[in-house]
Amino acid sequence: MKHKKILFVCTGNTCRSPMAEAVLKAELKKRNIKWYTVQSAGLRAVEGSAMSEGTKFVLKEAKIPFSPNFKSRRLTEKMIKGAYAVICMTHDQQMEIKFFKNVTSMYELCGREIPDPYGGNAETYRAALRAISGNMEAIIRGLDIRAQEE
Repeated sequence: MKHKKILFVCTGNTCRSPMAEAVLKAELKKRNIKWYTVQSAGLRAVEGSAMSEGTKFVLKEAKIPFSPNFKSRRLTEKMIKGAYAVICMTHDQQMEIKFFKNVTSMYELCGREIPDPYGGNAETYRAALRAISGNMEAIIRGLDIRAQEE
């Protein structure tokens, strides 16, 4: 089976989308689901920025592994076209790239948007992580992610 890429998208690619990337990677590993590559990017990301300290803090606190070498990336058309699914954190973000058939949003998949915790305190980041983690089952179901049949 060919690897399918899932791409999470937010604004700066330092808070929500890397958080969602880490959460889905951990969930797929826990379920022993392979054949999916999970990445993230930002609509207005500054290339090469580090993950926000708040995001690192809450991921560590929740014992969710993430790459210590994470660097933000600006979303490109090539990334979108190469993805099985592109999941935006908000409906407005989805509308910016709505011309691609593989683009959806947390709202469409889960019935809620993920507010941007950028600049907030630890509880703001925890709330974003809870919102993302609490919707992983809906994302997995909505994208029909499952283990490869042997």
